[in-house]
Amino acid sequence: MVRIEYAPYGVKPPHIHPRAAEILTVLEGTPLAGFVTSNPEHRFFSKVLNKADVFAFPQGLMHFQYNIGHTNAVAIAALSSQSPGVITIANTTFGSNPPINPDILAKAFQLDKKVVQYLQARFQ
Repeated sequence: MVRIEYAPYGVKPPHIHPRAAEILTVLEGTPLAGFVTSNPEHRFFSKVLNKADVFAFPQGLMHFQYNIGHTNAVAIAALSSQSPGVITIANTTFGSNPPINPDILAKAFQLDKKVVQYLQARFQ
């Protein structure tokens, strides 16, 4: 279990737990929680949560939390494994060591190579 404290408009960025599902229980504040299903649908599920609300994130799916309130938010997260792992999407994609070839990321994200290089520089 982990206690998560969010500043106003704070974010727990998109990430994956490859070996665990997660259940989030809100203690205070109003976080927005969401996840995206896997191929081929990529369906986005989200909900604005309030005190005592619970939200489940399935194992291995990209998810996030964002405090939409102008006050702090607090939640407790429980994971279904002692070793859930975590893959933060932006850090993994743009901050790998050594860096992924920018041509590959430019094609994958349909971005100009200079945008990819800019993003990689931000995460190094």
